Amino acid sequence: MSVSAVREPTTGAGSRLGALPADTSGADLWRVLGAENRLAGVYRGNDPRRGVDTAALSALLTDLDRRFGVGSTLAVTVPLATCLPLLAAGTGPAARTLADSLDGRTIVALAATDENSGCDLAGLDTSVSFDGEHLRLDGTKRWITNATTCGAVLVLARHRPGPHFTNFTWVLVPADAPGVRAEPAGTELFDGSGTGHLTFDGVRLTRDHVVGGTGRGLTAFAAHIATERLAGALWAGALCERVLRDTARHLGRRGDGDGVLWEKEGIRQRWAGALLRSRQHRALTESLAEAVAARRDTSAAALLKASAGETVAHVLDVCAHLQGAHGFRTGGPQQLRAQGALFGIGGGTTEVVLGIVAETAPESGAEERP
Repeated sequence: MSVSAVREPTTGAGSRLGALPADTSGADLWRVLGAENRLAGVYRGNDPRRGVDTAALSALLTDLDRRFGVGSTLAVTVPLATCLPLLAAGTGPAARTLADSLDGRTIVALAATDENSGCDLAGLDTSVSFDGEHLRLDGTKRWITNATTCGAVLVLARHRPGPHFTNFTWVLVPADAPGVRAEPAGTELFDGSGTGHLTFDGVRLTRDHVVGGTGRGLTAFAAHIATERLAGALWAGALCERVLRDTARHLGRRGDGDGVLWEKEGIRQRWAGALLRSRQHRALTESLAEAVAARRDTSAAALLKASAGETVAHVLDVCAHLQGAHGFRTGGPQQLRAQGALFGIGGGTTEVVLGIVAETAPESGAEERP
């Protein structure tokens, strides 16, 4: 049975989504999507435990990308791809928060990266200690999506020293718990994402706020980061093709002598080269989506993550150049290019995921090393 009430998603003329302004925040988007049952609808059988429905997730991300800013879309994507599936492994507070999240009543932040560890999660310093039926959480998490707008935070913390994967645990922390402090990140990018830094100073909770079992933090994260990378790849494809269409329209209207810029062969070829890269990424995503969605194939997910980062960077660079001064408008490719760098950084840098690809490729020879 689904973890949420079974009801049909609201779409088309009956949906409130189309009436929302373009600068709607991610938290407000989440509330509307939950009320219309479009959050539960991205999972197979409306159940986050069964994995994502790739077609439904792609349709939602394409819709959000077309209507709203990068920051707001990011704020919806992270909890959908990672937080809710992680919560589905929990009981008590986790189960209640999952139900509230699916209905849009709360949004959950994913706090994995530490103040100093970055992608090296095994090096994080945020700690959780246990005392009978209670726990204490201390540490700092930086550059966390939804940090300033969430109702709860999924925090990855170590419960004992050392890098072993069994030394880490997920803790669900109410955002209003004593000792929790959130501050906005110092950036003009990602409007609507609620991105900020979180500090946990002697936060005390009951032990039932552990999600998925003590010592299973990195194992659970490794399973669900694959879905986040798939979501990023789907979003990257939608973003690139949207910007390419916008660029083609601009070039078809931009005067140049007696004609328009689109009539110049060199310009058309450069645009077509970017389109080729975008279509190659889409084809790769379609070929690997089922492996990631159904089996959480980490190698396939790493390949998609690397492709998304490099494709977005290339396409936005070309489109920003081809649009000239027009590209500097609010929401134009110059602004998108700065925000699009996130595809090659967040959730594992391109270099990190290419390393995973090399290690897991059958022909890499990695298994032959002494």
